[in-house]
Amino acid sequence: QVQLVESGGGLVQAGGSLRLSCAASGRTFITYVMGWFRQAPGKEREFVAAISWSGGNTYYADSVKGRFTISRDNAKNTVDLQMDSLKPEDTAVYYCAAANRRYSSVRAEDYNYWGQGTQVTVSS
Repeated sequence: QVQLVESGGGLVQAGGSLRLSCAASGRTFITYVMGWFRQAPGKEREFVAAISWSGGNTYYADSVKGRFTISRDNAKNTVDLQMDSLKPEDTAVYYCAAANRRYSSVRAEDYNYWGQGTQVTVSS
């Protein structure tokens, strides 16, 4: 069982930065693929970024590639999402997710555990 708690959301102007953090409980954190997803009003939840258990492999949606960076600290059971050059279209609720699988996935249905979400609002 893994419990996830996100933090770091807020209101920022376009071009600004935010850093989201996800704290995970559970001794098996190191074995989980971790991901970030987001959901804007009226839209489906979409993949943002994922990171392998070792942190050696990262994956990004095309819409955030070059602007967002996912990282993890297995000693602290945390996974972060550094978001730079934010755009109004990045506005959404951001969710941290954990997948008990060997390889990273961009599919929400492959993730077993989810946080409650944190709101990110980017003003123009």
